[in-house]
Amino acid sequence: MSKIEILAPVGNEEMLRAAVFSGADAVYLGFSGFNARTSANNFDADTLKDAVRFCHARGVAVHVALNTTVYGGELPALEAAIRAVAASGADAVICQDLAVATLIGRIAPQLPRHGSTQMSVHSLQGALELKELGFTRVVLARELSLPEVEHITKHCGIETECFVHGALCMCVSGQCYMSAFLGGRSGNRGSCAGPCRLPFEANALPEGKPGRLHHLSLKDNSVIDKLDQLQALGVASAKIEGRLRTPEYVAAAVSACLAGREGRAYDRDLLKNAFSRSGFTSGYLDGKIDGTMFGVRSEADAEQTKKTLPMLRELYRRERSRVPVKMKLEIEEGGEKLTVMDADGNKAFAYGDAEPQPARTDPTESLHRSLAKTGGTPFAASAEDITVEMDGGPWFVPGSAVNELRREALDALLKKREVLRPWPTTDEHVPALPLRTLPSRRTLRARFENWEQVPERALDGIEYLILPIAQADRVPREWRAKTLLELPRVMFGRLEEDTARRIAATQDAGFAGYEVSNIAHLRLCRGLPMSGSFGLNITNQLAAQFYADNGLGSMLILPEVKDSDISTIAPTHDGRPVPTGVLVYGHMPLMVTRACPLQNIHDCAHCDKTGVLTDRKAKKFPVRCGLGVRTIYNPVPIYMGDKPGALTVDYGVAYFTLESREEAAQILDMIRTHAPFEGDFTRGLYFKGTN
Repeated sequence: MSKIEILAPVGNEEMLRAAVFSGADAVYLGFSGFNARTSANNFDADTLKDAVRFCHARGVAVHVALNTTVYGGELPALEAAIRAVAASGADAVICQDLAVATLIGRIAPQLPRHGSTQMSVHSLQGALELKELGFTRVVLARELSLPEVEHITKHCGIETECFVHGALCMCVSGQCYMSAFLGGRSGNRGSCAGPCRLPFEANALPEGKPGRLHHLSLKDNSVIDKLDQLQALGVASAKIEGRLRTPEYVAAAVSACLAGREGRAYDRDLLKNAFSRSGFTSGYLDGKIDGTMFGVRSEADAEQTKKTLPMLRELYRRERSRVPVKMKLEIEEGGEKLTVMDADGNKAFAYGDAEPQPARTDPTESLHRSLAKTGGTPFAASAEDITVEMDGGPWFVPGSAVNELRREALDALLKKREVLRPWPTTDEHVPALPLRTLPSRRTLRARFENWEQVPERALDGIEYLILPIAQADRVPREWRAKTLLELPRVMFGRLEEDTARRIAATQDAGFAGYEVSNIAHLRLCRGLPMSGSFGLNITNQLAAQFYADNGLGSMLILPEVKDSDISTIAPTHDGRPVPTGVLVYGHMPLMVTRACPLQNIHDCAHCDKTGVLTDRKAKKFPVRCGLGVRTIYNPVPIYMGDKPGALTVDYGVAYFTLESREEAAQILDMIRTHAPFEGDFTRGLYFKGTN
């Protein structure tokens, strides 16, 4: 059974030393400009090379995060970043945006790609799709239970990586738009402001009263005591979250993981003191998703961390001797020669000029002891890997001379191991971006949560209706040719199998096709008509073209994208344009969560699957439960109905969720007549963009 990799976060050079010296097998770090922690001290082309030299010399792998969505104007800089990663010889790239994956495939095809947790892969079909696309590893969603992890790991055919310690996002990674829509700082762009750590209270509060409690804040995840179980399942890598935390935190987590991997006890209190939010949770992996998962960072927690830091620094004060080497010392009358060799076949030599003296007794044992003193270096030599040969001896050589030989040979070996091994690159470059013009006619699509919302005259001027696939039986036959069936954005547990059955049952029932929003859907609907929803996070031409090449006949652009970038997204298929669209109306689903904020105030048995979260400014965010998840909506809808020519796309989508049939009918009439919106609304991010 292969040992599970301990993968540590690195946000700066001191954290790098802490991770490596405390015993991590691999580290992950961000490349400046394209990673999901823009406020960390990320690495550039030169410092990345230094990091790779340092790690590879010590047998530690380096994974580089290029795991953000990318806008069209950033694609040339992305190309330069990929070339820099390839030049460094780093071991893998972690990516979210299919533009990143596509460019790596063109520029550095041998550079391994890992699917970021922000790709929202939480099912077997999603992992299988990544395998087919050439990914070598998938970072699974944090929300999975142990049996779900096992099912994916044993059947997907590529490596799986699981988070075992650190912060939990409330929302499924990659599907959170709260920070972007509330403050212009996009989580998908690495700039999340952490709004879920602010007060959002689930209790019923009078109008105007602000929320005080933290019902969107989860405790940190910690399942280190299950590392041996994950290892037994075949999980390749155990990931520690925390590139924005401290070197001491990293060292504490790595040390605990080393013990957990072997099934040994570790100091859980020390780990808690390094950082916690009033303790830890293992609710997702245990399948016990309830109100005990929630917690906040208290002043007492912070004070305890401050007291613990000096003790934790001892965990990474010294270099860890971890790279096994073989040594051969040859002594003859004219001098000494020491050869050291690592498992990769690197060899280094040192020659002594001390004149050996005849020895009265056999000095072999003391020579072994001197050579084995590798402390303070990355190298370790066991007794059976040290050989001493004496020609014409026995010979006596002073211990100081042997020590100097050892130091010189190991220094030379370290330099050899530091030599970079770049990945080969091609002459491929980012293609020029198209510049769309406003189409002569833009169509309108209407998405509804259920059939009861659909107004009688909904088809008047509507290109397509969009309804959840569970509503398929409700759609009259005469409407089906204009109805797209929406697949669930996330499919935990048996929902993926249920969705596959529904697709099979409806594919010959006269429907127009399927609305897809997860990489798994491409596999479930292969060969069938598909349209893409915003959950695919399409923000640039390369990603759009990828989806067009993989069967999408039309696609929604992520509502975080600014108007100027929207105009450069124009995918084609067989020489024909593939239509693109935007949301022109809708309460944006800001979060989709597996943990339920309403469980802070009552259990599921006492819930009607609806609720409200009140923030610190007394704004009320609707919550709806269904299909194993909770969706939290923006209380203020997007509205672009009165600006029909503002965005260069082929269609708009009116996205109905909370509205009654009468309200939906009224809003559709407003969009058709380009009427101004009555009441509070937002233009979203179409004109101001995100950080």
